[in-house]
Amino acid sequence: MNYRHAYHAGNFADVVKHAVLCRVLMHLRGKPAAFRVIDTHAGAGCYDLGGAEAGKTQEWRNGIGRLLHGKIDPPVRALLAPYLDRVTALNPGGGLATYPGSPVLVQALLRGQDRFIACELEPQAAGALERHLRGDARAKAVAIDGWKALLAYVPPKERRGLVLIDPPFERPDEFSRLAQGLAAAHRKWPSGSYLMWYPIKDAAEVAAFAKRLSRLRIAKILRVELVLPPADGDTGLLGSGLIAVNPPWTLHDELKVLLPALAQVLSRGAAPRLTLDWLAGESVS
Repeated sequence: MNYRHAYHAGNFADVVKHAVLCRVLMHLRGKPAAFRVIDTHAGAGCYDLGGAEAGKTQEWRNGIGRLLHGKIDPPVRALLAPYLDRVTALNPGGGLATYPGSPVLVQALLRGQDRFIACELEPQAAGALERHLRGDARAKAVAIDGWKALLAYVPPKERRGLVLIDPPFERPDEFSRLAQGLAAAHRKWPSGSYLMWYPIKDAAEVAAFAKRLSRLRIAKILRVELVLPPADGDTGLLGSGLIAVNPPWTLHDELKVLLPALAQVLSRGAAPRLTLDWLAGESVS
């Protein structure tokens, strides 16, 4: 499949991914030492929901559109605040016309001492990314292949940080590249945190990917998956997953509160399937 960010900006998978990303960043902000974020497949940075790509698919209506207008309990809303605050800041009129990609969310949560490298190879997206980050001394846009960037920029000089790996899944071997890339990067920077996104289209392929990760001898690997039953005539993405390596110690308990609430808001009638478990470390089932 081809999962270019612009066509799917703000959909249910983005909502879950970006909510989790912001929770990890908030944990990194909790200590005074500087951290670095490396986004290997950053995309354009920000998206016009009425533009040619997002406007064509309209997937945001069943994602961020549902969340902004959904009923959310205060404890869940508090966990979502770092994410939703940025969404609403980009839409001051109260509507929903612009959606922040991961680079804009990361940039909003950087402190003065933190640094950010956002990587994107596709020329149009790379140009937009550079424009969004221009003038911010903490952030740098680099036109480079994300898989090369994964190894080129780890370990960073800061001892703390996060690598976000969110490829477009244009090639059939992308799951293998994810596993291989993680293994190689982790060997170079075993103390770093990693957050990897993947689509759920083929259950057997996803299961094989999880099994491969569990054999990498990495101490802590947390898995998050959300699969939504299809609505009538729905041919889009129905499921997505995240792998968090060396996650903050608070993340699992936060997601136990956050994910069921998100699943309820984002579901389109039938019960969604939600997975939150450890592939390695903590309590592996």
